Amino acid sequence: MCILESKNKLAKQKYKKMKNFITKWYPVILAFICLLYSVGYGVMGMTEEAQYSAHWPGTILLFAIAIRQRRTT
Repeated sequence: MCILESKNKLAKQKYKKMKNFITKWYPVILAFICLLYSVGYGVMGMTEEAQYSAHWPGTILLFAIAIRQRRTT
């Protein structure tokens, strides 16, 4: 029973670490995915769509900065 409890505790710690990581870095992860989306359009030859979607990562990061500055805690 003690081994099961220690595994459960370890799993909870890993879950908490992952949750904290995602909570802190989600704008960067989302911006990177949008960047890959834009590059994919460019590689496929859809340059207008690539130029349009190329603005998304910067906008996401700027909004994330603005939101974090407005938080009180």
